Amino acid sequence: MPDAPVFTKRRAAAPRGFFAAEASGLAWLDEAAREHGGVPVVRPLEVHRDRLVLPLLGQGRPAVAAAHTFGRRLAATHAAGADRFGAPPAGLTGDGWIGPLELPHVHDPEGGTGWGPFYATHRLAPYVRAARDAGALTPDGARAIDRVCSRLAAGDPVLCGPPEPPARLHGDLWSGNVLWTPSGVVLVDPAAHGGHRETDLAMLALFGLPHLDAVLAGYDGVAPLAAGWQERVPLHQLHPLLVHAVLFGSSFGAQAAAVARRFG
Repeated sequence: MPDAPVFTKRRAAAPRGFFAAEASGLAWLDEAAREHGGVPVVRPLEVHRDRLVLPLLGQGRPAVAAAHTFGRRLAATHAAGADRFGAPPAGLTGDGWIGPLELPHVHDPEGGTGWGPFYATHRLAPYVRAARDAGALTPDGARAIDRVCSRLAAGDPVLCGPPEPPARLHGDLWSGNVLWTPSGVVLVDPAAHGGHRETDLAMLALFGLPHLDAVLAGYDGVAPLAAGWQERVPLHQLHPLLVHAVLFGSSFGAQAAAVARRFG
């Protein structure tokens, strides 16, 4: 065990590969940081089945300059790319996790699709079923999301926007996973995969982030976003809303249904 302060994440009876998947995601994102100028991530010190040992990072204060730099570096992380939508981090052979829930990956190199079909099939449909079965999503709400899935599966350009290559995503980029340290932003706790870059940005907006305008300005300054991206933000928030519905109940299910009715 190292002498420096550490933080240990534990999960009793963790499924096999739970923390290994997180470590793979961190390594994949760290590669983007080291080789492409992406956002720094925490580097695990030890990986075990039931725990992950991480260095304890110093705390800093959110600042405009650091937020602007974060935006530019996030664009570089995304630009590091992925083989396909739904691609797992390099070296990961199983599915991933978002919180305690499984996150399906697309493992077949020939099984890639456009973003719309991927998002409908692998990010919305499984969690619609889970939320409905848990009583967190009404049948009418599930039907509204199913209608959105049909449009996504058909590649509707209004929902999907202009075609973009798969980006290297953090995948669970809410404000709690953005650490403001004395040297700038460091990311933790990813659900990394190949996806649409607007997804990470939408997640930053879902629960709020200090100086988000500066983050977006830094990002757009080096990797301009496609026309209409602001209107698509709620669509990209559907997946995390459904995840929260499964975990925390019907208030999030109602939010997800309300978003779907805007697009369906």
